[in-house]
Amino acid sequence: MNNSVTNTARLLGAGLRALLALTLVTGVVYPLVVTGIAQGLFHGRANGSAVEADGRVVGSSLIGQPYDLPLKKGQDTPDPDLKWFQGRPANGLGSNTLNTRYRLVLSGATNLSADDRTLIGQVRDAKAAVVRDNSVSGYTVKASDVPADAVTSSGSGLDPDISPAYAELQVRRVAARNGLSAARVEKLVRDHTTGRTLGFIGEPRVNVLELNIALEDLVSKH
Repeated sequence: MNNSVTNTARLLGAGLRALLALTLVTGVVYPLVVTGIAQGLFHGRANGSAVEADGRVVGSSLIGQPYDLPLKKGQDTPDPDLKWFQGRPANGLGSNTLNTRYRLVLSGATNLSADDRTLIGQVRDAKAAVVRDNSVSGYTVKASDVPADAVTSSGSGLDPDISPAYAELQVRRVAARNGLSAARVEKLVRDHTTGRTLGFIGEPRVNVLELNIALEDLVSKH
């Protein structure tokens, strides 16, 4: 009887020591090592790929954000602030009674089929708005000039990038709104265009937040 109790106590003690050792290794040591490596080698990415301007964090290079005017009385959706480059539509984002669109980070696609009337209507309205907003004196945007990313949301609805074609389409409007020459704004777009990763992965892209930060800096020096 005493031997049985002793063996049971030994087994319980061994099990407890194993539990404590595994807890220490997997719950403390391993996370600290991984965190240390991430902070040392990938500091920016480990901290959310934060983008700073004027000494403060203004967003993440991984998440799109709106560039809108303040909401007017009676409006459900604010108008875009056309002095800034605009990102992709965010029709796929979830919403609740307190937060809609980018106010709360909710990602998701519309899940609407290509022939869905709602989606077709959204695309048609978005294209008309792009043509209207970006047509300025001496330059008229044609419907055929509007790239797909200007009128459709991405799979997440939080895409931070736009195509070089969409950025270039906005150049004359941004230049006119900010009192700049189109050539200077066009150069800004070229300077902030990123090519395919490793030369063959993905598509060329322009990060809208980083482009608008550079635009603000250019305007302040103008």
